[in-house]
Amino acid sequence: MKISVITVCYNAEKTIRHTVESFLSQTYADREMLVVDGWSKDRTLEIVRSYQSPLIRIHSEKDKGIYDAMNKGLKMYTGDAVGLLNADDVYHDRNSLALIAEGLKQSPIVTGGTNMVPDHVSGTIDRVWQPKPFKLGAFLTGWMPPHPSTYALREVYDQVGGFDTSYKICADYEWMIRAMEVHRFRVLVLDQILTHMMLGGASTSGLKSSLVNMRETSRARQKWLGSGKIDAAMVAKAWGKVRRIAFG
Repeated sequence: MKISVITVCYNAEKTIRHTVESFLSQTYADREMLVVDGWSKDRTLEIVRSYQSPLIRIHSEKDKGIYDAMNKGLKMYTGDAVGLLNADDVYHDRNSLALIAEGLKQSPIVTGGTNMVPDHVSGTIDRVWQPKPFKLGAFLTGWMPPHPSTYALREVYDQVGGFDTSYKICADYEWMIRAMEVHRFRVLVLDQILTHMMLGGASTSGLKSSLVNMRETSRARQKWLGSGKIDAAMVAKAWGKVRRIAFG
């Protein structure tokens, strides 16, 4: 089974080396990395090209945002399964893709845990995002898997389609609702950390992004699951943020 990893980036020279080296260090052999670059003006492409790896393909042109770039990647990947690893995320260890591949033999969608980190050097972990096993209706109660740790077979994307670019930061969440709740593809949740996600990206960069996140995730649940404007998932998410602020 060939696994494709789509990495979208724009002016990511400060972090993309960690991402590329994490991919190249994986023990799972049958893999490719597709770097979809938004026409970076810094050294991003120079850094990626410096590895001269046959496992890496590069596509660079202007795009209309992160989800437009991801959709381009979904049209170009060549694997039997695919996942998305952003240019400031890394794998937990050298065996992450091997674990994902084993999981995909059992289920068309596999996800697992993600460590939220301030950087990829200090070893500091801000918090652990480990989803519980999935069951239908889980999104209505606040369940959500970390996108960097979520992989799916090609047949899933073929049926579900790509990302809705009308969402600014939560099109991945909306896609997962379609895949798991609407199309009802089976989901295997691995009780293991698979990736490290660096804080400060589009979805984790402060109060403004939190408000957009809350509004967009609510919009997705209303559209596909028939929830109200205020539902259990919104309350659970708000309470989670309050607990992190109050208790760390």
